Amino acid sequence: MLQEVSAAIAFEDMVRIDAHATDKADAIRQVGRLLVDAGCVAPGYEDSMLAREAVANTYLGSGVAIPHGMGEDRGLVRRDGIAVLQFVEGIEWNPGQITHLVVGIAANSDSHITILRRLTRLIQDEARLQSLATTRDARVIAEALHGDAPQAEAREAAQDLAETAEWTVDYPVGLHARPASAWVAAAKASPVALRVRHGNDMADPRNLIALLQLGLRAGDRVTLSAAGTDAVAEVKAFHDVVTRLTSREQADAARAAEKIVTPAQGWMPAGDPPMIAGVSASPGLAIGTVHVLAAADLTVADVATDLAAGGALLDDALVRTRARMTVLIDDTSRRLGVAEAAIFKAQAALLDDTDLITLTCQIMVQGHGVAWSWHQAVERMANQLAALGNPVLAARAADLRDLGRRVLVEIDPGIGTGTLDDLPDAPCILVASDLSPSDTATLDVQRVVGIATALGGPTSHSAILARTLGIPSVVAGGAQLLSLAAGATAIVDGDAGRVWLNPSDADLASARAWIVEREAVRVAQEAERGRPAITTDGVRIAIAANINRPDQAPFALSQGGEGVGLMRTEFLFLEQGDTPGEDEQFAIYRGMIDALEGRPLIVRALDIGGDKQVPHLDLPKEENPFLGVRGARLLLRRPDLLDPQLRALYRAAALGGDLSIMFPMITSVPELVTLRARCEAIRAELDAPRVPVGIMIEVPAAAIVAHALATHADFFSIGTNDLTQYALAIDRQNPELASEADSLHPAVLRLIAMTVEGAKAHGRWVGVCGGLAGDPFGAALLVGLGVTELSMTPRDIPAVKARLRTADIAALQALAATALAAGTAAEVRALNREIL
Repeated sequence: MLQEVSAAIAFEDMVRIDAHATDKADAIRQVGRLLVDAGCVAPGYEDSMLAREAVANTYLGSGVAIPHGMGEDRGLVRRDGIAVLQFVEGIEWNPGQITHLVVGIAANSDSHITILRRLTRLIQDEARLQSLATTRDARVIAEALHGDAPQAEAREAAQDLAETAEWTVDYPVGLHARPASAWVAAAKASPVALRVRHGNDMADPRNLIALLQLGLRAGDRVTLSAAGTDAVAEVKAFHDVVTRLTSREQADAARAAEKIVTPAQGWMPAGDPPMIAGVSASPGLAIGTVHVLAAADLTVADVATDLAAGGALLDDALVRTRARMTVLIDDTSRRLGVAEAAIFKAQAALLDDTDLITLTCQIMVQGHGVAWSWHQAVERMANQLAALGNPVLAARAADLRDLGRRVLVEIDPGIGTGTLDDLPDAPCILVASDLSPSDTATLDVQRVVGIATALGGPTSHSAILARTLGIPSVVAGGAQLLSLAAGATAIVDGDAGRVWLNPSDADLASARAWIVEREAVRVAQEAERGRPAITTDGVRIAIAANINRPDQAPFALSQGGEGVGLMRTEFLFLEQGDTPGEDEQFAIYRGMIDALEGRPLIVRALDIGGDKQVPHLDLPKEENPFLGVRGARLLLRRPDLLDPQLRALYRAAALGGDLSIMFPMITSVPELVTLRARCEAIRAELDAPRVPVGIMIEVPAAAIVAHALATHADFFSIGTNDLTQYALAIDRQNPELASEADSLHPAVLRLIAMTVEGAKAHGRWVGVCGGLAGDPFGAALLVGLGVTELSMTPRDIPAVKARLRTADIAALQALAATALAAGTAAEVRALNREIL
């Protein structure tokens, strides 16, 4: 069998030197025709190869792709064989993946594994691969795939490309995941080859793990190089990206240093209870019963899988993980901020890392199962990062393992990866070997009041998230923490980095007094959260919550929410691998109405597009999805998505409750008129009650024509996050520009004022459900501009209510007028100190 493969590749007509193709599909058809013409396969095998590409990524890495047919089409294979197309200039296989060698495989046995083994060995020999990509002799390629790869030779000194630029690392904590992900994005956008060299170590900057494995520390000297057309300009552009990150990295390091400074004197117990010393990671004092999170059992069985089926399974797991990461990024961004969400954006970038995927494929072609191969690849790379001696990069190994576990669960849901599902109802101190960032970001702060881990560090992403959530945390407490008895009482002092065990009654009383003293303002605000937000002159402002699911409603109401001003239905689509049906949606909407017990509920229709992509909807790829088919534009083009959702909503309304429907991303009157007509048709068909139909004001066009839209909309809700993004032409998900995407920019405030003015002309009310509503000062400004409803993250409600109760409408209107006359966002923010 193998001899037939070898013989096939020996013929010159099975190798095409300097081939040309219009795109990937054309390249696959060409290599498929070579196999057909050689008698290896029956006609139609090309279609099978294209079908395989639709369900699995056949890019092996390092410029090599291995298209092959579907398993069920092996009957089309007459004899084993391979054909090769060489693309000297390269052809884009997938975004950011340039292929120089397309190796088409036809096999109805396991003989193709021999070829794959040779290819994976070749991938590790960069110099030889480069020569194969440029050779003019077909026999050189044939011999490379026919003969065994030579034994690895001693590594030669790393060589720079033609044009170079020098740089001394001035990131305070060296090159870690977040800046490295920006390097990767810049390198992938460049049309030329780029390299980063440190001493004799070299990395392709398109590969995140390769960059991190350089272990670059502050003060290291590196050489950036490029080759190809406009290499001089491209290496300068890449150098500019690298150096532009310096100010942000220095600012982040300064903020981190401020957050982890341990006070000279923290809380001290009245007695002398046992104490475990660790490292302060998140300030504050917490008292609770110990809950030990058992270490995840990641023993992954090595179950052999057909290579084609395994590749498809891995690709599907990666697609599903990307979708779930999108949910996590969006949720973290809204709850905790863009900077914290960037943690998971950097993690998500690893899903496209060719080194990680290639290593997994290399292990798979050796005959191992897909789950085992993925786990081994993750562990090898994580161990390499942990062994670099850089504490920041060692902490990033935890991020890689966190992502690895997510993919593992998608490959095999039966793999145990630890659980937080059995947390006690009473406030607890969560004790664990370590916590992943995604576990930390999703903790219920009503049940977990403190964290103590045996491992970890104060600069880990989990520590950053704990600080953002306000959970006192101690890390690096050692293995003795894991031997604590479940249910015992402990006190976590996140200021001093100590865990006190079995405190006496006097100790507990002292600790509680300390907590009350430290959180006096917060406690006072929360004590009043149930009271309405009524100004000193008697004007009431409606305060609602932004939530996604019925099970979040009780907490929102407990924080003082008077209803739900924004239910984001896209999460129903993002959190599962298929489109929820009408009955499933009906149950969820009805569940939310019931949970609110008659309070107002505003449901936003499906808002997909931009930064929220759903793989299973098969949406077309767009160059700029933020300016493409998203929100209302998508709904108008996809009645299969719009109609079931409207039917579910009107069915839910028919059973009672205070329901309103809101459409996202409206830019014109015709869009709204068409959507309202569809609402009315479905309502009449179901004999359901009429409900208010409003729109989101998220783009400047909608704000400018608010007077016209108000004739057709029952209410407006302003999404200040998107409105800011579009008004200032700043991607709100870009951490580098996050500080400039300020919703207090006078231009944004003027658009809000125009919206209110247009609404008032027709007696419509205006709410705000964007981030500005949850900022106490921003809320005061919005009320001064004429906004009468504010919807926000539940945790922001007590502070916003407290702020609004301290002023009268006249004062707030004066504040708003002054803000509208300002020239910069900084001038507006200064009013917070000067006026209120």
